[in-house]
Amino acid sequence: MSQATPRRALIVIDVQNEYDAGGGLPIEYPPFAQSLQRIAAAMDAAQAAGVPVIVVQHDAPADSPVFATGSRGWQLHEVVASRPHQHLIRKTRPSSFVGTDLQDWLRAQHIDTLTVCGYMTQHCNASTAVQASHLGLQVEFLADASGSPSYENAAGRASAEEVHRVYTVVLNTGFAAVLDTADWIAALREGRAVAGDNIVASSQRARRSQGASAR
Repeated sequence: MSQATPRRALIVIDVQNEYDAGGGLPIEYPPFAQSLQRIAAAMDAAQAAGVPVIVVQHDAPADSPVFATGSRGWQLHEVVASRPHQHLIRKTRPSSFVGTDLQDWLRAQHIDTLTVCGYMTQHCNASTAVQASHLGLQVEFLADASGSPSYENAAGRASAEEVHRVYTVVLNTGFAAVLDTADWIAALREGRAVAGDNIVASSQRARRSQGASAR
């Protein structure tokens, strides 16, 4: 990564009422209220630093069980709705790039680093982060300003903590630099880039840990 000051934008993905305790997809890990506080802190820090904030809202058909356009669950959470932003995107697919003007907007603003937060870690956040990486952007992922639910289906069961942890570990192998909000705010204030890890080093480190635990 270049040592030049990054030209960042903060993207706040799908922070909608559907993810609170009364919604159809409640976030479990990190706890919704906790991650929401981190999202608010990231938005406030970005505005203070002159970093543009992009708010993303997911749309679904009227008969959808979640995110039906116009429903309470579809509405942006007040923590995000009450804060300023520079660009609003409405999407219908997991990635914030698909069917939207996000790529063109970032290019017009000369953004080279996209900082991802919001919901859900494993779905819209991961989709957006991976596509941003493929498009040549540097990507930062705020682990404590995102979150996951638990899943169970024919492939098995995974707790919310497992889903969130595994996805953030994988993203940090080359798709994004994964860090907590406080560390990101410090980097923002200092005007420095944040480096992620890579596949080879991550794999070698795991093998060394496994070997040490086997002895």
